[in-house]
Amino acid sequence: MKKALSLMLALVMVLALVACGGGNSSTDNGSSTPAPAETSTPAPAEAPAGVQVFKLGGTGPLTGGAAIYGQACANAAQIAVDEINAAGGNVQFELNYQDDAHDAEKAVNAYNTLKDWGMQVSLGSVTSTPCVATSAETFSDRIFALTPSASSTAVIADKDNQFQMCFTDPNQGSASAQYIADKNLATKVAVIWKNDDVYSKGVYDTFMAAAPGLGLEVVSDTTFQDGNDTNFSVQIADAQSNGAELVFLPMYYTPASLIFAQAKAAGYAPIWFGVDGMDGILTLEGFDTSLAEGVMLLTPFNADSDDARTQAFVKKYQEKFGDVPNQFAADAYDCVYAYAQALEASGATADMSAEQICDLMIQQFTTMTFDGLTGDGMTWDASGEVTKSPKGMIIENGAYVGLD
Repeated sequence: MKKALSLMLALVMVLALVACGGGNSSTDNGSSTPAPAETSTPAPAEAPAGVQVFKLGGTGPLTGGAAIYGQACANAAQIAVDEINAAGGNVQFELNYQDDAHDAEKAVNAYNTLKDWGMQVSLGSVTSTPCVATSAETFSDRIFALTPSASSTAVIADKDNQFQMCFTDPNQGSASAQYIADKNLATKVAVIWKNDDVYSKGVYDTFMAAAPGLGLEVVSDTTFQDGNDTNFSVQIADAQSNGAELVFLPMYYTPASLIFAQAKAAGYAPIWFGVDGMDGILTLEGFDTSLAEGVMLLTPFNADSDDARTQAFVKKYQEKFGDVPNQFAADAYDCVYAYAQALEASGATADMSAEQICDLMIQQFTTMTFDGLTGDGMTWDASGEVTKSPKGMIIENGAYVGLD
C-alpha cells in the first residue's frame, strides 16, 4: 500500500512539472522569457491586409553602470510601439533592443545580431561612444538610424543616414554657457570633464569656446578618465581654491554623484550645472538625492509639465515601469513616433529593402516637421542634427522642476 501510494505521489509530481513547463523559463503559452540583456516587442499578430510592419532595432546599455539610460530608451520605445500598434494604423512595428553595456565592441556585436534579425530601421545606440561605432556600420549597410540620445557630432559626421533626436554636444555646451550668462548664475566657473569620452569632450569644447564672449571666466579646468574616476579630490580642491562660484559638469550622472558627495565632505557648495547626461541621477541606486539638491541642467523634457501629452506619457510609464521617465525616455518615445510619421508619409512598405527605406527616410527627415514630447516644430538638416529648444531644470526636494 505504501509502495503504491509512493508511486502515485511521484506520478502527480511529474504531471505537475509537465504542466508548469518542466521548470524552465517558458511562460504557459510556450514563449521564452526574454533575457534581461535584451527586450523585444513581437510583431502585431495577424496584421490586416495593407498594414506595414517594420522591424525596428536599437542597442543600449540594458545592463551595467549606464543601464538607466538604455532601460529608459527601451521602455519608452516599447510604450510608443505598443500605442502605435494598438491604434491599428497602416504603419506598425516589431521592436528589438539589444544590450551593448555602454561598450563600443559589444555594441557592434549587438548591431550584427539586429542585422541578422532583419532590422529595417534603427534607433542607433543610446550612448555616444557605442553609437559612433554602430553608426559606421549602419552607414556602410545603408540602414537609416535615428538615435534618441547619442549626442556626439562624431555619430552623424559625414554620414547622410544618421540622425539625432537629442541635442548635439556643441549645442549643449554653447547653450549651457549662454544660459549661465543670461541667468547671471556666476562669473567665475570651474569645469570638470572626462577626456576619454566623446560626449563629455564635445560639450566641453563648445562651452569653453563660448564662455569668454559671454563674460564667464573659467578659473579651473580639470579632467579625468577611466581608471581615475572615483576620487575627485584634486579637481574639487582646484575649483574651490580658485573661487569658482559654479561648477559645470559635462558628464554622465555616475561620476557626478561622486563629485557631489566628495565636495560636500570638503565643505564646498558651489552652484552645480550639468547637461542631459545628468538626467537620471535621482534614480541612481544608493545615491543620497539630497546631495543633488539645487543642481541645474539643460534638458529637452520636463516630466512635471502640464502638457497633456507629457502627462499621459508619464502616467503610462509610471504604471508600467514604476518610475518617472527621464529625457532619454522621452527622446526614444519621440523617435518611434517620428519614424511612424516618416514611414507613413513616404509610402514605404515592409517588403522594401533597408536601403530603399533608408533613401525614403533621408528625404522625409530633411523635409518634415515633427511635434513630440521633447519639442514642437522639430526639424532636421542634412547633417542629421535636430533643431529644438532646451529647457532649464533644477532639482528641488528630490524632483526635477522647470526653471523656464
